[in-house]
Amino acid sequence: MGVNFVVVGGGPAGVQAASYAARLGAHVTVVERDVLGGAANLWDCIPSKAMIATGGMLALMSRASRMGIRKTDLQPDLESIKMRIATITDHLERSNRDLLSSQGVRVIRGEARFLDPFHIAVKLTEGDEIELGGDAILIATGSRPRVPHWAPIDGDRVLTTRQAYPPPEIPEHLIVVGSGVTGVEFVHMFRTFGSKVSLIVSRQQILPQKDPEVAAALEADFLDSGVELYKGARAKGIHRSDDGGVVVECDDGRSVTGSHCLLAIGSLPNYESLELEKAGVQVDQGGYISVDHHCVSNVKHIYVAGDISGKLPLASVATMQGRKVAEHVMGLDSREHRHLDYDKAASAIFTEPEIADVGLAEAEAFALGRKMRVTKVPFAANARALINGDSRGFIKILSDPATGVVLGGSIVGACAAELISVIALAVTANLKVADIVESLLVHPALAEALAEAAD
Repeated sequence: MGVNFVVVGGGPAGVQAASYAARLGAHVTVVERDVLGGAANLWDCIPSKAMIATGGMLALMSRASRMGIRKTDLQPDLESIKMRIATITDHLERSNRDLLSSQGVRVIRGEARFLDPFHIAVKLTEGDEIELGGDAILIATGSRPRVPHWAPIDGDRVLTTRQAYPPPEIPEHLIVVGSGVTGVEFVHMFRTFGSKVSLIVSRQQILPQKDPEVAAALEADFLDSGVELYKGARAKGIHRSDDGGVVVECDDGRSVTGSHCLLAIGSLPNYESLELEKAGVQVDQGGYISVDHHCVSNVKHIYVAGDISGKLPLASVATMQGRKVAEHVMGLDSREHRHLDYDKAASAIFTEPEIADVGLAEAEAFALGRKMRVTKVPFAANARALINGDSRGFIKILSDPATGVVLGGSIVGACAAELISVIALAVTANLKVADIVESLLVHPALAEALAEAAD
């Protein structure tokens, strides 16, 4: 008899866990209330990056004169953008569904709740209710945008991130509340669509969790493009103006008036409908379910992965958590098995210029009093960047001065999300800067700057 594995939530964590466990011989059932791929496909990662790609094309064409091309007047078409996003997400869902079907995974559309530690009830989309039992159960129900009591979300002028793919109309003047990763991506997205953008920054730096030098580079680009930054201002209220616009009130007495407001101030885990108490699963003070290094909750056969685990809210992390859960469910952790090291997860911000980082940051090393070799090369010295007409940004690599082992890195510039993979591999595999320096890379290529930064 194989292991009966029930996965609640068909996002990146759930799909990966189901697929890998099925390949290893488990009998797998996935319960998903919306579409396979979860919030990452429906509302977050994929739709936002599709819109950013459209904005990127507009931005590229605005720089066409640098490439010897006469400028053309291009405008975004919301209806076409909406259809494009739907086409992409539908394709990805079909791919996920076909994959799981080919592996014998049973997919049930509905909403789950626990009956006891080993059984769940599923309210099917069609209306009936069924019961499922599992030797192992994975909770991967994701998160949703946080909406404070002072924000009157109407889906028209005051929006959450999930109401902006695309919005009802291109804002004339968008006020973005929240200067973290999601917030700055929206700033970039809508300025490329032609909106005037104001950003409410609660601290003195955008991207407060990032390297200050990296944040400063993006800040400078925002200011150059006309973005208004309200630093040290925390939003405390939103109301409609007499002309139908929006006014955001800040706690320092300032107010910002625009046509639309977008909230990007974090997320909350989805667990209210699960009735976790019936399974004995404990939730921490932040509303997340604490897990050990195997993604196991306080109940030994109940696993948790993705945003609801309270770890890094990245689709890539959720996917790897799903894989590790499948390995543990099927007993592979007793063999060669790497635990997830969240400190070595690469992340990217799809602004322009792009930002990506991995491992130890320079400011973090300084705060810890750790000796560090820091080397940096600007893209302005890179032939391919000059050929492409975009030489903004730099590559920075941190290494141990005694051993040469690569400990981290940051990239600001074109294709940063792709280039960071080399540094991420070096960090994960404990490679040395010499391993990068002595690699025979393509010329001309942006990747050459990696070797120069490592030298």
